[in-house]
Amino acid sequence: MTLFHPSRILVATLAYAASVSAGEIVAEREGSTLRFSIDGRPVCVYQMEPGEVPEDIHEVFRHGAHLHPIHSPSGRIVTGNHPEDHPWHRGVWMAWTKTEFDEAEPDFWNVGKDAAKTGGKPAAEVRFVELVKAWSGTETAGFTSRHRFLDHSRGEERAVLDETWEVSVSTGIFDGIAANVIDLASTQVCAGGKPLRLPEYHYGGLGVRGNPAWDPTDAVAMLTCEGHDRVSGDATTARWVHLGGLVDGEPTGFAILIHPSNFRFPQPLRLNPKHPQLSVAPSQGGEWSIEPGMPYVSRYRFVVFDGDPKAEWIEARWREYAR
Repeated sequence: MTLFHPSRILVATLAYAASVSAGEIVAEREGSTLRFSIDGRPVCVYQMEPGEVPEDIHEVFRHGAHLHPIHSPSGRIVTGNHPEDHPWHRGVWMAWTKTEFDEAEPDFWNVGKDAAKTGGKPAAEVRFVELVKAWSGTETAGFTSRHRFLDHSRGEERAVLDETWEVSVSTGIFDGIAANVIDLASTQVCAGGKPLRLPEYHYGGLGVRGNPAWDPTDAVAMLTCEGHDRVSGDATTARWVHLGGLVDGEPTGFAILIHPSNFRFPQPLRLNPKHPQLSVAPSQGGEWSIEPGMPYVSRYRFVVFDGDPKAEWIEARWREYAR
């Protein structure tokens, strides 16, 4: 078994050359959401408590602790939520799929999938706990929040992991291309004295679901730093991956940049062959665990832009992030 034992927590900094918009990036709490905008233009939304579901989706799939919608500079939405094929997919989220905790095997990814069949409650969930702080600013805005991974499979609520999200939001012009930038740092610690064991599995970790306009198999495109598409790139490792397609007839999408301090960097990818969905999945590399007293820290940057992806441009953004 390979155990993850980071010796220190690295602090990522925003160190990219950009021409930042003069408008203030505003963080505004509205009910169970925290909304970010600049000059009235939406950038992204953090869903805290579980939101509402569409009429044709079971109530058990109400969920929170994720980002959706995320917008491009033109205002086009690049994320999806509650798709009919996988109603537990939720914009951008963090969750583990195949796990072992004590004698249980809680699945924090497919939340509600079991309960929709039985009419009960989900056997596991990732729950929003609190918004620690949120701020607006002329260069960056952001928030810090806490989530809890809970196992209900034994008829009682058992805390497995406590997670902190630190998110910053900015916007700029990079080599002539406008982009919205979201930095996500997730720190997960064991909630008690027992580890969360993570057997080898092909997905789980960072989850991303694309715009429903990309649901047809031929409507979504994926590109990795090694030049792979969604077929050849599945089960490969990468520094970055792009997900995109046409929205309102125009190309748009976002690049997910993977920080070099992350466990098993360059990290393994799961590129869904049927749907506009991907996962950055360290468990592909073999069994490991999150141990008591050993925080698991992972960092990602989302660069959201309009137009077709250019590998050289995305690579330059990754190098700025890596510094």
